[in-house]
Amino acid sequence: MLHQMEWHSFEDDVDVSADVSADDRLHLSDSPGSKPSPSDISEHEFSCHCCYDILVNPTTLTCGHNFCRHCLAGWWESSRKNECPECREKWAGFPKINILLRDATEKLFSDVVQRRREEIDANANTSRTLLAFQRYGDNLGRSTTNKHKGAGVFFSGVLTALCFVALMVLVFHWGSGAVEQHDLLISKPVSHWAPEEVVSWLEHLGPWAQLYREPFQQESVNGRLLLMLGEEELLKPPFSIENPAHRRAVLAELNRVKTLGVKPPQNLWEYKAINAGKSLFLLYALKRSPRLTLFYLYLFDYSETFLPSLHTCCPAISHIGQSMETSFLDAQLEPSWQQWAEFLVKYLLLPYQLIAEFAWDWLAVHYWTSRFIIVNAMLLSVLEGCLLWRLLTRVTIRSLPRKMWNHLWKMLSQGFAFALMWPFVPQFVCNCLFYWALYFSPIINIDLVVQQLMHPETQAL
Repeated sequence: MLHQMEWHSFEDDVDVSADVSADDRLHLSDSPGSKPSPSDISEHEFSCHCCYDILVNPTTLTCGHNFCRHCLAGWWESSRKNECPECREKWAGFPKINILLRDATEKLFSDVVQRRREEIDANANTSRTLLAFQRYGDNLGRSTTNKHKGAGVFFSGVLTALCFVALMVLVFHWGSGAVEQHDLLISKPVSHWAPEEVVSWLEHLGPWAQLYREPFQQESVNGRLLLMLGEEELLKPPFSIENPAHRRAVLAELNRVKTLGVKPPQNLWEYKAINAGKSLFLLYALKRSPRLTLFYLYLFDYSETFLPSLHTCCPAISHIGQSMETSFLDAQLEPSWQQWAEFLVKYLLLPYQLIAEFAWDWLAVHYWTSRFIIVNAMLLSVLEGCLLWRLLTRVTIRSLPRKMWNHLWKMLSQGFAFALMWPFVPQFVCNCLFYWALYFSPIINIDLVVQQLMHPETQAL
């Protein structure tokens, strides 16, 4: 009887299993203990949360989210932020491709991945973005490696730079005996000038002034007598300056001396000696923002700095046979409309060319210094051109006013901070900063230009 009961139970189990449909078997296969087949995995489970398509070269961030490599590169290029596009958590280091996830995706969806790879390779902008992102990672890796080299490299570099600056300062002071003579004239009141100093002032007007050196020496004209001279005294003996152009040139420079009370600076070193703070400010400001700096000179330093520089960079059209003293006299007058037109074109398009032309005019006085300034102006023009190209290709028009305002605010705040800190800065520090910007800035800009031309995609705005 027990044997018969077991047989009937077995037959009932068989009948029940036979009644189970195909759909019921499918549901049973989805139970927790069952093993899924590859056909049950959908593309949605391997999709990127940026493009919502299958992952290509999946890159895993520190937060755990996965994105296509080119999608992450595009997000980094547009936002310039090292953070997850989904949860905004910053990633550490440089994101790497998840090799295990990449191999699994290529095995499960080989056709879709191959199609997407061909689309990405055919897109030039995507290829450029990926290249820029990879170079950014390479630079980040090099900078991280350099950080572990210790503080010895840093201090040795600082020491070397200070030694070079100190050497330049010493060479300058050792070889500039003539400049020290001029320093006395630009700081000493005219009424206290000796006859020798009056003759020295006359000689700087030009070679034509040598014709009248002897009468000034014979009469022992000192500073007080010089201030009392007028057109009638210069026309009569013993001076007898009968040439009208010569006489007007002497009177024009004499009026400047009477107005200023001292001899006006005639070269870079004299200008630095009498305007130490202003020369340091202009040296850095012309490098960072030449247009704003020239506009500042036009508003607040027109006659002393802006007008002479304009006549030097955009000289008036000289006629055939025009004498040197006439050119000297024209430099004291207001610019013509042709000069203003030439200046405005260069001001808007090539502001650093104005600085180079100003230095070119002083090659005879500042032989090596002028060449350093010209080379630096050329390098800065290249850097400005690269910056404008990046603005046109990467930045939308709506963001340009914001960037211009940020630049203006940055320059104004730095100028205000400089004006406050200048009285408390030691003179030795100011000289080091001045000669560093003058002689070592071109060396630094050469490296920047090379980086811009070789890796333009990696430069951030």
